[in-house]
Amino acid sequence: MTIKIALPKGRLLGKTASLLQTAGCGLHGYTEKSRLYRFKSQKFRELSAKIFHEKDIPIQVAVGNYDLGICGLDWIEELLVKYPSSSLVKIKNLGYGNGALYMAYSVADAVLDRLAGRNDIVSIAKGMQEIKNTVRIASEYPNLAESFAAKNRLRRFSIIPLWGAAEAYPPEDADLALISSGAGNTIFNNGLEPLSMILKYGAFLIANKNSWETKDMGEILSPIGDVNISDEKYVSSLKNITETSKIIGEYKKNKIGEETIRLALPDGHQQQHTLKLLNKAGIQIDDYPSENGNCRPNINLAGVLIKVIRPQDMPLQVANGNFDLAITGKDWFFEHKYQFPSSPIKKLLDLGFGKVKIVAVVSKDLSVNDIYDIKLSNADRVVPLRIATEYVNIADKYARDNHLGLYRVVPTWGATEAFLPEDADLLIENTETGRTIARHNLKIIDTLFESTACLIGSTDKLNNSIKSKRINNIIETLRNAVRDS
Repeated sequence: MTIKIALPKGRLLGKTASLLQTAGCGLHGYTEKSRLYRFKSQKFRELSAKIFHEKDIPIQVAVGNYDLGICGLDWIEELLVKYPSSSLVKIKNLGYGNGALYMAYSVADAVLDRLAGRNDIVSIAKGMQEIKNTVRIASEYPNLAESFAAKNRLRRFSIIPLWGAAEAYPPEDADLALISSGAGNTIFNNGLEPLSMILKYGAFLIANKNSWETKDMGEILSPIGDVNISDEKYVSSLKNITETSKIIGEYKKNKIGEETIRLALPDGHQQQHTLKLLNKAGIQIDDYPSENGNCRPNINLAGVLIKVIRPQDMPLQVANGNFDLAITGKDWFFEHKYQFPSSPIKKLLDLGFGKVKIVAVVSKDLSVNDIYDIKLSNADRVVPLRIATEYVNIADKYARDNHLGLYRVVPTWGATEAFLPEDADLLIENTETGRTIARHNLKIIDTLFESTACLIGSTDKLNNSIKSKRINNIIETLRNAVRDS
């Protein structure tokens, strides 16, 4: 009998490792410094572990790829609220990784002045709908956001699914945002206030229902149940975890007129590269990158407003008219265009930095050297070829263009290398040097394209001559900076 457990990377890794160590599970390689994804227990011969992005763990356990898993209750409920019949069993609240999901609104939203006196979530949400017709809810928890709207009987609403940074969207690009706050964090620093707590969460031990009913896992689970590494007492009072930032006062001064240019800049690891190029172009940005999570840094260009969001979300936001310009990657531009070929966005300028290759990857143990070998080996398959990737639409197009036959794309949220070879047959992944791929006993068999940062904008023509001139000036300013790089 084999028992497989899916373990989280990221925020829960440290305390999960402490839990398993204290419980004597023998998974000594699972540490924050580890660069491996797979571990065998030195105590239980039948126990093996693999590291995943936390968001992928409930799905992997529910479909039966893993018998056990540890992840946050927020991602468990995000799955169960849409698929309540999933084969997933919640075993134990582990007592750490505590936080809460809140539905929040912007204090800068003028509509709220007309809702003075309403003090409950249903009344405020319905009031927003009466005034705005449709309530827009932004979140990386789209299923929970939709459940909130349905439970509160909002007749007209739209869910804006995101990769993250939902707190940046109200009030211009969303009316509400479903956002996460870890214990003790003060995330309401972008001019937001909580409307209602939706869910308290913490780390949970979960199991596949069939495994739970058919496999004897008591010897492994009993020590885990006896360990207590709980966080310090979690204070759920809104008063203690929310603060109104100075950003609110600054933001209220920023009026978005017809001539205003809205520019989206990336969060994450490309911020320093973006800032370097902008500074070279003579464009000064204050508080970017921001230590306090400010999503609206100031810029020294008149008539330009900035918002910091995820590069993955930019193409759709530009297509919907929420931004005039955005700095994202070609990979995410193509990911969007392959899904929406008629989308009104275009690549305006290659910025040259953030260079990665989008590649097809397989296990080194496979005797294949290129995509044609994959095609031949897949010709007589009875089960689909499993393609794991963050680039769902790029992978789908690649499989169709190469006539791979029967296949299934497995969406992931990171740590994609961990899926091979047990949980996927082929990866579509990005890499700078290929060293990480090689380290995990994988090999590149094809390069789809090279991706760099780029400036994107809308194909729709502007009627406002001042706005059009400002956009052209920004493009030319950046073009000159790239040319001189």
